[in-house]
Amino acid sequence: MAVWALGINHTTAPLDLRGRFAFAVDQIAPTLQRLRHSFGGAGGGHHPGVEAAIISTCNRTEIYCAGDQPALDHTLGWLAQTGGVAPALLRSHTYALEQEQAARHAFRVASGLDSMVLGEAQILGQMKDAVRAAETAGALGQTLNQLFQRSFAVAKEVRTATEIGAHSISMAAAAVRLAGQLFEDLGQIRVLFVGAGEMIELAATHFAAKGPKAIAIANRTLERGERLATRFGAEAMRLADLPDRLHEFDAIVSCTASTLPIIGLGAVERALKKRRHRPMFMVDLAVPRDIEPEVKALEDVYLYTVDDLAGVVRTAQASRQAAVAQAEAIIDAGVQSFVHWLDQRDPAKGGVVPLIQQINAQADEWRAAEVARARRMLARGDDVDAVLEALSRGLTQKMLHGAMAELHAGDAAARAQTAQAVSRLFLRKER
Repeated sequence: MAVWALGINHTTAPLDLRGRFAFAVDQIAPTLQRLRHSFGGAGGGHHPGVEAAIISTCNRTEIYCAGDQPALDHTLGWLAQTGGVAPALLRSHTYALEQEQAARHAFRVASGLDSMVLGEAQILGQMKDAVRAAETAGALGQTLNQLFQRSFAVAKEVRTATEIGAHSISMAAAAVRLAGQLFEDLGQIRVLFVGAGEMIELAATHFAAKGPKAIAIANRTLERGERLATRFGAEAMRLADLPDRLHEFDAIVSCTASTLPIIGLGAVERALKKRRHRPMFMVDLAVPRDIEPEVKALEDVYLYTVDDLAGVVRTAQASRQAAVAQAEAIIDAGVQSFVHWLDQRDPAKGGVVPLIQQINAQADEWRAAEVARARRMLARGDDVDAVLEALSRGLTQKMLHGAMAELHAGDAAARAQTAQAVSRLFLRKER
């Protein structure tokens, strides 16, 4: 079985390109269906039964597949078409991995070693969400399920056995740190959070700890915004009211699933005019962007994207290199175990699992046939001892027939070799 992974992340592709390949949660299932259909679907084609899963976060989009033959070029072509970019352009920003390297990458991602924030735990939850989505869509098979379950087990061991997550600076904490550099007293500012997802909840938690003068939550669904606002004693407002009220806030943190910017240059310019050009601190954690990039050029606006925060969140990484080395050793062991599991299922590499499955299936077929015959004998009133005798004799003859036939076939050398094999299989002494 072939396993391959194709992806772009914060180290290989700029934010705007990543934005073209960001899939919202409700898009994952239909996107997986289209991807699998492009291979010929689960029922036929050149790549029948291809398994697939998609991980899409603000920092990465990755496709994991498993099938009889690797198909990285096809996967890249499909992804390029989906994002509306030339395959050559996408190829220059992607990483393409197979077998052992694909597994290693998945394990490193789950363990937080490939994140912008070294050791961050959020990616593990996002990977689990992606696996559940693939499973719900019927796109997850035995091979990818093994890959991801082993990824989760390795990640748990890494976090338990090492200090990889110690002193980790999250994106939300980095945003607070930058705001503290602009405003003398965070207790005197008004903060607006746009969205009500996990990232906004984390950011609101960090800002609320500084005791700002006021907090507001703007969300497309007012009810969901109100639930989050209640946690922080904040005001909930409709997203539609945002342009008229933007000037009220000193700091704005936005992270929604919108495919288009929801805070435009004109709205920010009008807000600055009403504020008499008092500075505004803005953080856009969304991919694709929530805030038009032109806003960054305004003199009194300090706009940061997820990529702009990279330098801040890396400041604590050097002190954790020993933990990284420990984590890599754990990952190495996990990769070797997964590769061994794959090899056991590949007859070309001496894998015996397919043969074992065939033997078990054949034995079950024989057993079912003899049990059915015994039931017919009992139904017509045959003696129980005679039925048991016939059942045991029938099973024995079926199981020995192939070996007996081989012992009488072929030349003397072939019979001698068969005799040795049969002796090992059937004349073992119990220990």
